Amino acid sequence: MQRHDEPPSHTAPAPATAPAPTVDLGDTGYRKDLRNRHMQMIAIGGSIGTGLFLGAGGRMTLAGPSLAIVYIVCGIFTFLVVRALGELVVYRPSSGAFVSYAREFLGERGAYSVGWLYFLNWSTTLVADITAVALYAHFWSMFVPVPQWLLALIALVVVVALNVVSVKLFGEMEFWFALVKIGAIVAFMLVAIGFIVTGTPVDGHVPGISTITDNGGLFPQGLAPMLTIALGVVFAFGGTEMIGVAAGESDNPRAVVPRAVNSIMWRIILFYAGSVILFTLMLPWNAYSASESPFVTVMSSIGVPHAGDVMNLVVLTAAMSSLNAGLYATGRTLRSMAVAGTAPRFAARMNRSGVPYGGILMTAAVGILGVVLNLLMPAHAFEIVLNLSGLGIVGTWASIMVCHWIFVRRSRAGQYPRPEFRLPFAPVLNIATLVFLAGVVILMCFDASIGRITVAVFGIVVVAMVVGWFRVRGRLNSDVLTAQENS
Repeated sequence: MQRHDEPPSHTAPAPATAPAPTVDLGDTGYRKDLRNRHMQMIAIGGSIGTGLFLGAGGRMTLAGPSLAIVYIVCGIFTFLVVRALGELVVYRPSSGAFVSYAREFLGERGAYSVGWLYFLNWSTTLVADITAVALYAHFWSMFVPVPQWLLALIALVVVVALNVVSVKLFGEMEFWFALVKIGAIVAFMLVAIGFIVTGTPVDGHVPGISTITDNGGLFPQGLAPMLTIALGVVFAFGGTEMIGVAAGESDNPRAVVPRAVNSIMWRIILFYAGSVILFTLMLPWNAYSASESPFVTVMSSIGVPHAGDVMNLVVLTAAMSSLNAGLYATGRTLRSMAVAGTAPRFAARMNRSGVPYGGILMTAAVGILGVVLNLLMPAHAFEIVLNLSGLGIVGTWASIMVCHWIFVRRSRAGQYPRPEFRLPFAPVLNIATLVFLAGVVILMCFDASIGRITVAVFGIVVVAMVVGWFRVRGRLNSDVLTAQENS
């Protein structure tokens, strides 16, 4: 019996000559300055961000300990998406990543849709990140008098300035940011396990399984909240796809990307599900708050001097890391689109260091709107943009699975050479992932508060994208993708 991930042996013979490799003109001008250690940490940093360090607190108040189950389920589908993307990257590394692949497999209209959805994802994440930085800073009394909007503005200016210097500086920042995040989570886990094993009280509670069973069990609010928070959890995993963008500036992507992709699954289970389990073993689920990182809540409760301060500094670093990564990704995405004529020409501009500063500054402009949101609605800024960003991620991930599906189908027809590193059981897993993503959006509609508002706002975004397409389709550059002759 033939395996799902193997091309047919009789109906699709290999072509006599290999197809000419595809080249995306949007990839020109970049420097291959990202090394193996940078790529590994970018992959780790992309899967550990604001969604865990801050967002987990709010989701815990809704779903309780069952949040760990949601993390695991969503994590499995996240891995499938990144695995499919990894196969496309090994086939053809590109800084345009899924925009470039959509251009090849879905046409320029598909690339336009995917690119602006991804921009929506990261530009709104940018707002969430600068909001998180401001909230974290207010943990310390010295920053309380400083308005939330001003702290958000300072964070934005600092990271934009660092991001436009060079891709090597970006890689170094992400390397150390990710190292700090991993070290902090591991330290938290060791401390929590120590308290649980020894039965040392935490804020008047004896940590252990009784902390769950005596406070409503695994589903203290029922099953419904566990389902409706799925979009927020998808947001938490947004950034894992950044490995595809960074591959375009890696010195050896075909060797590095498979290793980075394969390590994502265990990181999600260990860091996300593991952290939530320890949270709920250390303190009752209703001890957490949407306005404070659950890591800070626990560490502030254990009685170790300045433990909360140290962890708050760490989670602030995580927000800065996500902010840094978002500017990097959107700068490359917008440049790929600008070269094709579907984004403003300004986004195609690069400096002498090979950094697409035009797209970075365009994204920063949206961040300014986030500063205004923090001025007008400081209490709700994070949750509103979190859900809107989640819809952008869902759209981007769906495009990756569709492009991969088309790639596999054409490979089996002999049009493309399929690499050894691949998503197994395609297209079955592609279909399953697309059904899951559609289900996430449908479930969000049952959230009568922010969920339905987000869907309504997203409808406005879709209308704007349709209008935008009719405005730009007359100036498309049809030569962005070219076939390079075999040497």
